[in-house]
Amino acid sequence: MSINNQTLLTYLNQLLKPEKVKDYCPNGLQVEGASEIRTIITGVTASQALIDRAVELNADAILVHHGYFWRGENPCIVGMKRQRIKQLINNEINLYAYHLPLDIHPELGNNAQLANRLNIDVISGLEAQNQQSVAMLGQFETPLTLQQLSNNIETSLQRTPQVISGGKHNVKSIAWCTGGGQSYIEMAAEQGVDAFISGEISEQTVHVAREMGIHFIAAGHHATERYGAKAVGEYLARSFDLEVIFEDIDNPV
Repeated sequence: MSINNQTLLTYLNQLLKPEKVKDYCPNGLQVEGASEIRTIITGVTASQALIDRAVELNADAILVHHGYFWRGENPCIVGMKRQRIKQLINNEINLYAYHLPLDIHPELGNNAQLANRLNIDVISGLEAQNQQSVAMLGQFETPLTLQQLSNNIETSLQRTPQVISGGKHNVKSIAWCTGGGQSYIEMAAEQGVDAFISGEISEQTVHVAREMGIHFIAAGHHATERYGAKAVGEYLARSFDLEVIFEDIDNPV
């Protein structure tokens, strides 16, 4: 079965609702390719390696979390960007990218998928007054030691996390934001949350965790954001009987 590329765009926009968030990049169809789509490759980032794989598999579309045209970047299509876009156009591959909308979707998003993998009961957004909160708040049914939580993350994500202890307390309440969401740690600490999980860690994050008494776990930007695009792809495969293939291009960050 196939689907028209504009029909797929409309469906994805209805599903992920990019108009509801203020983002750092355009969400949706970033590079237009073939009008009819039969095979979709999903992944975290529209890297050259992912594009090469899409060409090998004769795919008509790529769906990712990290696409192109970020705010503040050089807008000129030269060098690495030129090579990527040239290969997409030459092979008539559509590139769909959804950044924050793919983080916050309540069922298919990166945050929701991470919660599922770690058995977190979702309570609400961490930003209580923001219906589109990027960071989330939840709890474990049974409190965990920091070591148990770290072990669970390593088993689930196949990545050894970096752990900063904020004290001797166990973890019942938990906040998280996949990818580069470490700046939300102070908000979590101010709400009395036991631990905060993100993908990355910054120098100042260590001091915030120690001084505000909140555990912090950096589980990898790529590792925490593997599962949103994968989940959307699986949803599309069920909905339209398309061939959808998730390609995990390894990234240690």
